[in-house]
Amino acid sequence: IFSGVTIFQGLDTIGIQLLDWQKQVMIWALASVTYAVGWQYTNKMLKRTERLTREKQLNAVEKKFGILSIMTAASMAYAHGSNDVANAIGPVAAIVQVLHTGTLAEGATIPGWIVALGAGGIVLGLTMYGYKIMETVGTGITQLTPSRGFAAQFSTSAIIVIASGLGYPVSTTQTMVGAILGVGLARGMTALNRKTIRSIFISWLITLPAGAFFAGIYYMIISYFLR
Repeated sequence: IFSGVTIFQGLDTIGIQLLDWQKQVMIWALASVTYAVGWQYTNKMLKRTERLTREKQLNAVEKKFGILSIMTAASMAYAHGSNDVANAIGPVAAIVQVLHTGTLAEGATIPGWIVALGAGGIVLGLTMYGYKIMETVGTGITQLTPSRGFAAQFSTSAIIVIASGLGYPVSTTQTMVGAILGVGLARGMTALNRKTIRSIFISWLITLPAGAFFAGIYYMIISYFLR
């Protein structure tokens, strides 16, 4: 999924032009390598755990998923950058383009400093306030294990990357919360922290109209002083 969207959509944006058949060959090659590596890894894991007791088998499998979760965390970061960061720097890129050319053209190249600005901003925000969201999403909704976290991260990153390839701005946080809800619901309603979920949904209902309201107010204030 990730390689397919990246090859078909992402390479063109950085100036790497390939024919469709070349892209398909690359995707099939990457898929074959990924399948082979995954099969070998899974086969070795099953052989090592087949003689263990059920409890030890579960612990061993969870440890393996802990390693795999590092990969899905990286894919989450990639997906987050492809969509949420793009949402943030998109208006800035449009403003800069209008200031330089006087028009707004589709498919225009985004200056590197704008991309760096967005990347730096997300790192700074993660460092300063990210721990609050990590605590809520990681422990506040339901109890997560490495395998459950892997399932939630993988599904979220896949959805976000596909949405980015289609050009749809979506929320990584909301998608991740939905994935964690799915993992929790698979264990039953009692596995979910309804109080936290209620607070999250209320915040979603508030932020959309609040964003529209304050944006309108700020625009009217700026327009007044620019007359």
